[in-house]
Amino acid sequence: MALLGDITLGRYIPGDSVLHRLDPRTKLLIVLVWMSAALASRGVLPVAVFCTFIVATAGLSRLPPSLLLKNLRSFLWLLVITALLHAAMTPGHLLWHVPFLEVNITEEGLQAAVVFTLRLSAVVTAASLLTLTTSPLELTDGLERLLRPFRRLGLPAHELAMMVSIALRFIPVLAEEAERLQKAQMARGAEFGGHPVARARQLVPLLVPLFLSAFARADRLAIAMEARGYRGGEGRTQFRQLRFLAMDGVATGICLGGCGVIWWTSRISGLAMP
Repeated sequence: MALLGDITLGRYIPGDSVLHRLDPRTKLLIVLVWMSAALASRGVLPVAVFCTFIVATAGLSRLPPSLLLKNLRSFLWLLVITALLHAAMTPGHLLWHVPFLEVNITEEGLQAAVVFTLRLSAVVTAASLLTLTTSPLELTDGLERLLRPFRRLGLPAHELAMMVSIALRFIPVLAEEAERLQKAQMARGAEFGGHPVARARQLVPLLVPLFLSAFARADRLAIAMEARGYRGGEGRTQFRQLRFLAMDGVATGICLGGCGVIWWTSRISGLAMP
C-alpha cells in the first residue's frame, strides 16, 4: 500500500516548461496519437523509438526523473505479470524449461516480454506527463472543447469532461486516504507483511473504510457543486479562453514525425503496423 503514494496519475505540478505552456487540447491529442501508435507497433525497434520520444518529452517537462520512476514502481506488479505471461505463453525457439511449472521460456517469448513491458511503461509515463503538466481545470476545458462537436449527436461533452477530471483528481486523494488508513491500522497492531496471498487478505479490512470515505467525499463534492449553482454545461462561460499558439503547431508536427518514424521502423522490421 505504500506504493500507492507514488502514483502520479491525476496529480498536477505547476511549472513553466514547454509542456506546461502547451494548449491542453494539443497535449490530449498528442497523448492519444502516441498511445495509438505505440499500441499498434510491433517489434523492439519501433517500441524503442517510442520510448525515446517519451524520455525526450519527459526531459522537456523539467520534472524530476525520480517522480516518474516512482510512478512506474507503483505499476511494477503489472509489468512483472505482463512480462512473465508473454515469456511463458509465446511459442517459439525453446531456451529454458521450468520443470515444476511445466513452462517453456522461448526466445520469441522473451522478446515479446521486453516489447510489451517497454510499451506499457511508456504508455503509463505518457499519461502521467499529461496530468503532471496540465491542471485539472485546463484538462477539463481541453477535453470539453475536443468533445464539443459531438454534442450534436447527443454526447454530454461538458458532463463527460467533468467526470473524467474528477476521476483523475480522486486517484491521488484515494491513494493518500488508503495510506492514512493503513498507518492507522498498523498503529493498532495490524500487520501488512508476508507472502502475496497473505498481503492481499490483509488489504480487505482497508476496502470498507476506503469505499465509505470515497462515497462520503463524493457526496460532499456533489453538495458543494450544487451549493455553488452548478447546473451542467448549459450557458457556462470560461474565464480563460484556449488558443493554439505556434509551439502547439511545432509540437503537433514533432508528434506526427515521431509516428512516421515508428511506422517506418515497423516496416523495415518486417512487422508493419496494421
